[in-house]
Amino acid sequence: MRGFVPVLMLAAALASPTAHASEASIRQLFQSKIPDVTVESVNRAPMPGLYEVVANGHIFYTDEKVNFIIRGVLFDARTAPMRNVTRARDAELTAQALTRSTENAIKRVRGNGRRVIYTFEDPNCGYCRQQQKELLKLNDVTIYTFLWPILSPDSVEKSRAVWCSKDRAKAWDDLMTRGIVPQGEARCDAPFDKNMDLARRFGANGTPAVFLADGSMLGGFVTAEKIEEAFKAPPAR
Repeated sequence: MRGFVPVLMLAAALASPTAHASEASIRQLFQSKIPDVTVESVNRAPMPGLYEVVANGHIFYTDEKVNFIIRGVLFDARTAPMRNVTRARDAELTAQALTRSTENAIKRVRGNGRRVIYTFEDPNCGYCRQQQKELLKLNDVTIYTFLWPILSPDSVEKSRAVWCSKDRAKAWDDLMTRGIVPQGEARCDAPFDKNMDLARRFGANGTPAVFLADGSMLGGFVTAEKIEEAFKAPPAR
């Protein structure tokens, strides 16, 4: 906690009682000062005088004149325990990005599908095959799997064969549980680059990577028991 105190003190120093700047002007100023990032959104932060800027999927805080830029964690000390504003907002942004990207994932529904989970996987990843066994133990879930072939050229070929199959869900299940690679010509556009950008946006650095619908990352390989516990747990503050 002590590591965050300087950030909070600096943020307090930047708070200004003057009139609010326009979000458009903050966007323009921020973009001009850091031209190698793309500003995605600008919003007022909960703290007076402070603005949240989302750029390249990362959260920054700045004053209305963009004289100071903070890349750190903002806490709301009005609550007990203190609420991690940055973590909650980051999870929200992750959830939104995942929801927008489901067309690039293999969708599998078990039972009523009311609970949602997202995975990033490589067909040659041993832990991904173990993850598949754990996912099959879950009921009433919708599983979105983003193919992220990063281990070898063969991973790309297998992933493309799955993605170009008529029944992607069956092809993926057959490959990961029985080792059956889909046959036939794999000629179709595959969203692997988009999936890689998405994974990197969230800070994922390997497969498998498992996320819940609320945007929280469970980690790499996760047992069915741990996933069930996460489903039942209250949202992180």
